[in-house]
Amino acid sequence: MIEKALKGNRSYWIWTVFLVALIASGLSAYYQQRWFGLTVTGMGRDASRGMYTVQFTFFIGVAASVVMVFLRQQKELTETVIVALFMAASAALMSMLFVVADMGKPDRLLNIIFYPNPRSPVFWEFLFLSGYLATTIIAGWAMLGAEKKGVQPPEWVKLLIYLSILLAFGILAATALIYSCLPDLNFWLTAVLATRFIASAVAAGMALLILVTLALKKTTGIDTGKEGREKLAMIATYAGAAHILLLVVQLFTPFYSNVPLIWFALIIGFVSVILLLLPSSKKSEPLFAGACAALVLSLLIEKSTGLLIGGELVPVPLASIVAYVPTSTELFIAAGIWSLGALLFTALLKVVVSVKMEHVG
Repeated sequence: MIEKALKGNRSYWIWTVFLVALIASGLSAYYQQRWFGLTVTGMGRDASRGMYTVQFTFFIGVAASVVMVFLRQQKELTETVIVALFMAASAALMSMLFVVADMGKPDRLLNIIFYPNPRSPVFWEFLFLSGYLATTIIAGWAMLGAEKKGVQPPEWVKLLIYLSILLAFGILAATALIYSCLPDLNFWLTAVLATRFIASAVAAGMALLILVTLALKKTTGIDTGKEGREKLAMIATYAGAAHILLLVVQLFTPFYSNVPLIWFALIIGFVSVILLLLPSSKKSEPLFAGACAALVLSLLIEKSTGLLIGGELVPVPLASIVAYVPTSTELFIAAGIWSLGALLFTALLKVVVSVKMEHVG
C-alpha cells in the first residue's frame, strides 16, 4: 500500500516539496549544531532548557493523547481511529527527534542505545517513545490493511493498541514527574503539574485531531463523521476546562503573573472552551475549527512561555535573570523536525485516503 503515497495531484506534490525544502534547511542548521554544539542555540549554563524541550513536551502530549480515542469504543469514532494512530506515530517521531536535537550531537544517542542506564530519565523516555512509535504504526497499518480487504482487523491489533495506550500513560506521567522533581527549578515543584500536563495533552491532541479530520474533509472529501468530531470536541472541552482550572490555581505565582503571553493563552483558551461548549458553534465549521485552533495555540503557548521558559526564570548567583531567546539555528532545526513529522503524516494520510476511496468505489 505504501506505493499509494507516491501518487498525488499537483497540490500534494507542492506541499511535499515544501516540506522537503524545510527538512533540508533543518539538516543544514543541524550540521552547524553537530560541529559547534549547543553554543549555536540560545541555551546555556543559566538557561539549559529551550525550544527543543518546549516542542518535545508539546508533541509528547499530543502523541500520547490522540490514541486514547480507542478507549471510547464508540461507533462514531471508528473512522477516526486509524488517523489517530498515524497522528500519534508522527508526533512520537517528532518528540524523539527533539530529544536528539536537545542532546547537541547525534553521537550521544548511541550512548543510550549501547549503554542503557535505568537511572536515566532520557533512557525511559526514549524506550517508551520507540515502543509507542512502533505499536501505533503497526496497529494503524494492520487496521488499514484489513479495511482494504473488507475484513475485521486481527485480534492482536486490539491488544497492540491497548499496549500503546499503556505506554502513552507512562510517557505522560513520567515526563510530568521528571519536570516536577527537578530541584533547581522550584516553580515546577507543584502537585498539580502531572494532572495539568495530562489534561492539556488530551485537550491539544483531540483539538488537533479535529482540525486534521476537517482538513481531510475539505481537501479530499473523506469525512470521518460529524458525530465523531463532536465526541472529540466533548473530550477536548472537558480536558481543556480541567487544564484552565488547574492553571488558574497557579495563576498568581511569579512566573505566571509576570508573563503577558500567559494571560493571552489563558484568555483564548477560556474563549475556545466556551465556544466548544455552545451547540451552535458546532454547526459552523469555520467557527468550530477556529475554536479548536485557538485551544491548540493556547496550550502551545502555555507549554513554552509558561511552563518551560517561565520555569527557567530563576535568578543566577549575581541576582540577575537570564532571558532565553531562540536563535535562527534552533528555529530552522525545529522547522525541519516539524516538516519531517508532517511529511510522514502526509504520506500515511495519502495511503488512508486512497484505500478509503477504493473501498467506497
